[in-house]
Amino acid sequence: MNTLRSTVRTVTTACLAITLAGALSACGGTAGNGARTVGFVNADNLEFHRCLEAGMRDQASTASLNLVTANSAHDPVKEQSNVEDMIVRQVDAIVLQTVNVDSLTGAVAKANAAGIPIFLTSVGGPNMDQVAGAELSDVLTTGKKAAVWINEDAAGQRTDVAIVAGTPGAASDLFIKGFKSQLANTATVVFEQPGNFQRAKAQEVAENLLQSQPRVRYVFVPNEEMAFGVLTAFENAGRSDIKIVTNGGTEQGLRAVEQGKFSMVVASSPYELGVKALRTVTELLVTPQDKPVIDQIPTTVVTRNNLTDAPSYCG
Repeated sequence: MNTLRSTVRTVTTACLAITLAGALSACGGTAGNGARTVGFVNADNLEFHRCLEAGMRDQASTASLNLVTANSAHDPVKEQSNVEDMIVRQVDAIVLQTVNVDSLTGAVAKANAAGIPIFLTSVGGPNMDQVAGAELSDVLTTGKKAAVWINEDAAGQRTDVAIVAGTPGAASDLFIKGFKSQLANTATVVFEQPGNFQRAKAQEVAENLLQSQPRVRYVFVPNEEMAFGVLTAFENAGRSDIKIVTNGGTEQGLRAVEQGKFSMVVASSPYELGVKALRTVTELLVTPQDKPVIDQIPTTVVTRNNLTDAPSYCG
């Protein structure tokens, strides 16, 4: 296993302003001479990812770190290229929000081969002993909480349930695994298709759902972006009777809960995820550990009855 280096390379004295292959940008620091540089490879540009990066930027400024960022645009090939670019830049550590588990495995291997510690956000991989640590969104538990809420709301009555999943791999699979593991025997999953974490695609999937399973009463959607696409399909069809259960906690999502458009949101803070991730990486650069340091941010079930309990989504 590659652990964090006890001797950290020093890099440029100012926030890097060049780009490499058009993929990277430098940000965040009022770092002084010999400041450490951390590379962050983000998976996409949804609100979750923007808020995650915002938390890291603010923490980098607080800790006087250079933060170099790249975005993989949900492309596993680009993710590999972004990690390679970070290695070329000789960053002191890489933080990775992966596109999927397959690309994660390759990225970890590349970082380890280069002797650069790699730290994960949101989703872990199959070989966690190969990373310096992780700050995770507990997506498995989020799926479980969604199912438990449906069980309680259905109150033992037999009901048809649909799933509009994300992109197969990584987070989506864990959301669905957790959801199915806790769903009551009286609830039957009659429909499951991927919405690829995209609003337009999720709307199309929801339209298919209404055609094929008109008796469905609950739908689980693992992120708000897709949930709003599903909502549009339901509103266009006049189907306000179908309850949408999702994951997120944005201002727009909480407003939809308040208005009764979403029945429940499992809320968490990607901003806090970013802050905690970079804080831990900073500590590990100073004091390396023999074992991965792994933590999870909390999640909160939010309905109309406890909207004020939702954590701040974006700082």
